[in-house]
Amino acid sequence: MDIFQQIHEAIKYLFVQRAIIAGCFMALGCSSLGVFLVLRRFSLIGDGLAHVSFATVAIGLLLRAQPMVVSIPLVALASFFILKLNEKAAVYGDAAIGLVSSFGIAIGIIIASTAGGFNVDLFSYLFGNILSVSNFEVWMTVVISLAVVLIVWLFYHDLFAITFDEEYAQVSGIKVRLVNRILILLTSLIVVLGIKIVGTMLVSSLIILPAISALQVVRSFRSTIILAGVFAVVSVVAGIFISYFLNLPSGATIVMINFIFFVGSFLYGRNRG
Repeated sequence: MDIFQQIHEAIKYLFVQRAIIAGCFMALGCSSLGVFLVLRRFSLIGDGLAHVSFATVAIGLLLRAQPMVVSIPLVALASFFILKLNEKAAVYGDAAIGLVSSFGIAIGIIIASTAGGFNVDLFSYLFGNILSVSNFEVWMTVVISLAVVLIVWLFYHDLFAITFDEEYAQVSGIKVRLVNRILILLTSLIVVLGIKIVGTMLVSSLIILPAISALQVVRSFRSTIILAGVFAVVSVVAGIFISYFLNLPSGATIVMINFIFFVGSFLYGRNRG
């Protein structure tokens, strides 16, 4: 049986179909935000919020609730707290992210160690398993990812302005604080979606790698966002099939393919230059 026949057979399974749909939509959401976050040197926000999501998933499992439903409002609050630290407490950038991140992971570990019965489920959220996404998680991923892409499109010019010159954007009449809050809220939503796809340990890589790969190849801002989306979607789809055929961890496989795209883009950009 050749590779195309194997792929055709795999697509017949509902769990593979769910994984492809959820993964592709989430990849588009991650890549559309990743370019803005990378260029603003704020890409580690994904990593920080992912650590917070570890604690919120532990809380959800402890309460026997849907972890994603519990995680969305709590991670969103954490993202706004990071902004407040940045604005009011003179705790800037990576320091604010590190503070919230370390608190989140500590809470998660304490809950996991003191409450028994769900450590296996928590492990799956830690490293991701896209092949186990439920119908509810698929629909939530589709709806939120489409909302993220739509909002990025509506606020594109404002996001573009604050990415390259926040002071000029403010002078131009753009509500910088509001746009920053929208960006950070969208990032928190995407991070929560990503914890089931690639896990809390790897979700930030799905935000960062497609963006920096595209930046090696093209210079146009719109082209960068589009190419980042292509890299992200191809990585997710290829990662799903490779992990399925070779029985590899799906989240790690997706990230490795993203990294291969980065290496190829870097070498292409270097030789072209």
